[in-house]
This record gives sequence, C-alpha cells and structure tokens, in this order.
Amino acid sequence: MPVSQETLSEIALSRAEYEAIVDRLGREPGDLELGLFGALWSEHCGYKHTKPLLRRLPGESSRLLVAPGAENAGVIDIGDGLAIAMKIESHNHPSAVEPLQGAATGVGGIVRDIFAMGARPIALLDSLRFGMPDQDERVRYLIHGVVGGISWYGNCIGIPNVGGETSFDRSYAGNPLVNAMCVGLIENARIMSATAKNPGDLLVLVGADTGRDGIHGASGLASRTFGEQAEMRSAVQVGNPFLEKVLIEACLKAIEIPGVNGMQDCGAAGLTSAAIEMAERSGMALRLDVARVPRREDGMTPYEVMLSESQERMLLAVEERAVAAVTALFEDWDLDATVIGEFHNGSAVAIYDGDELVSETPIEPLTGAPEYSFSAPKPEWLTGLQSTDPGASGLPGVTPAEALSRMLASPNIASKRPVFRQYDHHVQTNTVVEPGGDAAVLRLKGTTRAIAISTDCNGRLCYLDPRIGAQIAVAEACRNLACVGAEPLALTDGLNFGDPETATVQYQLTECVEGIREAATAFGIPVVSGNASLYNESAGKAIFPTPIIGALGLLEDATKHATISFKREGDVILLLGRAQPWDGVETLAGSEFNAVFHDEANGQPVIDLDLELRVQELCRSAVRASLLNSAHDCSDGGLAVSVAESAVTGGFGAQVTAALPQRWDAALFGEGQSRIIVSLSEEKFAELRALAGKLDVPIVRLGTVGGDAIEFGDASLPLAIAADAWEHGFERATAG
Repeated sequence: MPVSQETLSEIALSRAEYEAIVDRLGREPGDLELGLFGALWSEHCGYKHTKPLLRRLPGESSRLLVAPGAENAGVIDIGDGLAIAMKIESHNHPSAVEPLQGAATGVGGIVRDIFAMGARPIALLDSLRFGMPDQDERVRYLIHGVVGGISWYGNCIGIPNVGGETSFDRSYAGNPLVNAMCVGLIENARIMSATAKNPGDLLVLVGADTGRDGIHGASGLASRTFGEQAEMRSAVQVGNPFLEKVLIEACLKAIEIPGVNGMQDCGAAGLTSAAIEMAERSGMALRLDVARVPRREDGMTPYEVMLSESQERMLLAVEERAVAAVTALFEDWDLDATVIGEFHNGSAVAIYDGDELVSETPIEPLTGAPEYSFSAPKPEWLTGLQSTDPGASGLPGVTPAEALSRMLASPNIASKRPVFRQYDHHVQTNTVVEPGGDAAVLRLKGTTRAIAISTDCNGRLCYLDPRIGAQIAVAEACRNLACVGAEPLALTDGLNFGDPETATVQYQLTECVEGIREAATAFGIPVVSGNASLYNESAGKAIFPTPIIGALGLLEDATKHATISFKREGDVILLLGRAQPWDGVETLAGSEFNAVFHDEANGQPVIDLDLELRVQELCRSAVRASLLNSAHDCSDGGLAVSVAESAVTGGFGAQVTAALPQRWDAALFGEGQSRIIVSLSEEKFAELRALAGKLDVPIVRLGTVGGDAIEFGDASLPLAIAADAWEHGFERATAG
C-alpha cells in the first residue's frame, strides 16, 4: 500500500523522491527503511540542493591533510607535527524552537565533529543572527536563550569561546541563525577517520544512553520551513555538557589503544547517519542490533532507536582484540561502551532487534540522495535595488557627532561584551587576543607560533548582491586575520539560506557559492569544511542569504601581533587602502548607516579583490615588522566607527584633521571595502610608507591619537559619550 502524504511530509520526502526509492529498491520500503531514507535523504544529511555547488569550491592546498567533505572536519598542517581540525555548523531550527538547548547542543555537536578527528578542541567561535531587539519580546527571548545555551555548554566542557559575531536584522526575527565553529589541535599526525579498516571490526557505541529526544530532527525540523511545522519541541535534542567533557577525554585516550580504527560522531539522524555513512565510507556492509543499544526510556521501537538524536554519543570501529581495553577505559570514565554491530564484506545494512531481522537495505541507495541542479535567473526586484542611489535619501537631521553617537549605540555596532563576558575565553590558558577585536589569537604551546581565527558575513550585502557579498565575507574574514598579523590558511563555510525550492533562493545560493569560490581562489586558500542550512524561513519570508565564513590563520611569532586599540598619545593614524580619506555616496550601499537612519538597504556593493590582497599583505607585513601599535578592519559602520572603536577600547581620543565634505554621511559611515585603520609612532611612518609603495598600496594620513574627544574636522564627540554609547548600546537595546 503506497505511503500516505502525511507520512512523507513528516519525514520531509517528496512523492517523487518516494517513487525514486521504490524504483531503486525494486519494492516498497518498510516503515523503518522509510525512516532511514527520510533521514539520509533529508536536506540536512543529503545536501540535495548544495552538493553540485559545493564541488565548485577550491579544495586543494599543500597543507591540506583531509579532503573537504571526506570526514567530519577539515584538517590543515601547520608544521612541527601539528595540525588544526576546523569546521563551522548551524543549529538554526532547533534554536528557534528551544533556544537554550538548541544552541547548547549545536556547540556539543560541532565539538564532537572535531574530536572525532582525533583533535583536542581548543577554541569555539559563534556567529549569531537575530531579529531587531526592539521588534518584540520573542526576539529578546531568543537572544538571551541562545547566548545562555552557548555559555552553559561551552563553559562546562572547558573550551574557550574566543570570538565570533552577533548581528541583527528583521529578516531573522522568526528564524535566528546559530552557527558554531570549533578548532582542534592534532599532535603527531594522529588523524582519526570515520571508517572501519577491516571486515570483522566491531561497531562500539560509547557515551550517553539513547532516548526519544531529537527524533526527526534532521528531516522534520531542519529540512522544511517553519510555516509548515506543528509543535516540534520533541525534535530538539537535550544536552549534557558534563558528560560531553568526560566523553572528550575518554575518546582521545581510546584512540591511543591499538585496534581502535575509526571514530564517528552521532549527530544529525543519530545512529542512522553515523553507522550507515561509516559503513559507506569503509566500503563494507554492516550488521547492527538495536536491542544492544543502551536506553534511558522503556518501550522504544527500532525506528525510535535508529532515528533518535540523543546527544553525547560516539561510534568507534574497534578490532575484537581491543574491545576489552576500550570497555575498561570507558568504565574508568563512568561511560558505557557497547558493541552494537559488526562490519563485514558486502554492501547492505542489516538491522536486527535481537534475533529478528527488521530491515535489510543496500547502502548505496540510502546514502545516494538525489541531487538537484538549478540555474535560476536574477530576480527583477534585485536589479531595481542595485540601481537605486544609496545616497538618495540625503543627510539625516542630525549633526555628524550625533550621528556617530547613535551609530555606536546600534546593536549591530555596539560592543558585544554583554555576550562574550558570559563565555570563559581563558580556559586552557592559550588565549593571546581576547574576544572584542578583529580576530582571536591562540598560542601553540611548545612553539613560538600562534593561530588566529575569525568569522564574518554581512547578510545585507549578500541580499543586495549575493556574489559580491560572499566575496566580501571571505575578504573580511581574512582581513580580520591580517589585522592581527596572521597569514590565512583555510576557510570553513556555513551556508544559511531560505527555501531552495524557490527561484530567488536558488539564485542566491548559486551566486554566493560562486562568490566564495572566486574569493577563496584569489586568496589561494581552500574551503576545507562546512555546513549548509536551508529552509530558513518563517511566515513565508526568507532570511537574508548568509554565507558565514570562518577563517584560520597562522602567526610565526605569537609575540608579534596587533590589536584594535590605540596605544599611545601622539601616534599617527593612517588609512591603508586609500589615497584620500573620504569615500563617496556609492559606499552607502547596504550600509548600517542607511539601515539606522533611513531603514533601507539598496545600492551596489563593490570589492576589488586585487587591492584587498595587497592591503592585507601590507598590514600583515607591518605587524611582523613591529611597525604598528594598532590595526582595525574598517567595515560595519565605516571609517568613523572603526576610528571610534580603536579610541574607546584604547582610552585615547582621536583627531582626524581633514575637513568633512558636504556628504559627511558617506565620508564617515560609507562601507567601502579594503580599508584598515592603523596607528604607529611618527618615527616609523617613513618605513611603513616605503613598504606601502613597494606593495603598491595607497595610504593616507588621517590624524593623530590623543585628547578627550573623537574629532572629524569640525565635528567632535566627547570620548566619554562615545564610550557610553558603544559599551552600553547592546544592553540597552536588548533590555526590552
């Protein structure tokens, strides 16, 4: 009897996909099989709309140790027998339904992806998007819940949260974005694979008992829009960070046991994806007995056991000779380790419930989700937005100083200290540059070196031009690294989009991925890992296209780094990337200024990638040569905001001497790309100027550090007022 549409909707399969399953199997699937297909063919696990696009991203580097997509995370060689595992992943829909647990389990999941590679997790970053705080009480509830979940889980497992970003726009009101990035350190080239090595390897489940939480999380929650959903709270997983902490330690000890051949996180779709994809990667068949799975609830069916997304669980591929040692090790950590299956020659997964065979299915159809290609045209409305003059609304009825004060208080600009002060960013004692700057810096103990990490994306710019906006996201993430003095090595991407079955989102997806490809190619660095989260819509409205970029960089000398703060009275303030201080009205395209004062987003974003590369090289070289006392990316809010942030965080005023033009809005708050604000002593100015000439980078002298005000020509804002606006703007905006 054909399956009902209600059942297909519950597991997010279309009627055409169901018919394809019947065709591939040569028969109707059983109930459990249908659940397996629903999970593995879900957008969240199958990447049906993004695989053809993701194959276009650059994935080669002499430093790359694991091919993109081949394992749980990308791995980059940083020398001295050390490597970094890195990945970013979303937990958007669970966080919209239950913000604290949704965000917390998002952290737990990305951490498991990292230590599944044999890496010790050493840092977390988070990239968050919400509706405007003044929009309604639910938005503020989501903000506080998500931040609370991230801090609770991350602090309990002892991994420093060292950076990220938090942004606001009404497009995210019903569908917040919660993207977590984790990096881990691998020593002595001990990289684990999510595979078994030999027929006869046993499948061992370790960690938490299995419950009914998270069933249909991948298919029902993350693979359709909120407008289609009923109550989905039961699809949200529940986390236990204290158990995850001991699981990390036990697993990293277990990989030292001879005969432990592979390790895999139980994440989206639980045992279904973890076990079956492990068998597929291994090129072997699998016999799995759900009756052996430890449970915390009575009466669970094989369907529920296989589809449960209970947290803090890992799978190990273990030779029989090593099972006793593995079991004893996990007992020492008060954790279960249970043999639940065996790999063998063949090409099917057989699922038993004790002696009863409940399902036997070829692996290839299960893991071979359909792929959808598209070539949607550019929407006509977008052409209209791009051709609109972003300066047409004119100057607001305030002074430049009043405008700066209001900009500094905007929740998109104001200090996010109220967020990151809830995170422990010094645990493990490696943090050199804390949250609040352009990029975090962590020392590599036992060496002179450090890594730098950052995340970046401006969804408003991607909305106005998906390709250029994605290029800017890559450029800004790498520019953040350049500002601390780091060379970019690799990228990870979190692709957050609306319904991929609509033409507009198809266009946005295609163009954004192409923009990432072009920018990553220009920088000569690979995209080593990532995540795609689609169907981010509520009430029929999609989020801004938001391809978040996580970037990893390397500093050869950890002591030679820069921060954003002005350091010394009398230092020269320079703008790298321009021969004159003020940009024109075209740079108001997609600007925070136009959003704050005119409630509009229009115009054509622009970036010159060749100039961007040269500006970043100049900044990096100047930091390495110890020429700079500060360096700060000029991005959201424009030049005036960047200068003010350097002034406020350093406790020094600033005098920019050039007279303001008539269009002071663009001069101060335009968001032209490829600009960095630096400060340095007068005696080092000539050396920097010579270096800039050698690299063909224009620079201009803006003014000097000092005084008790931030001055741009005749406009002056007292430093104390600027500091109050910037330091307390976020708290005031989210207080309700």
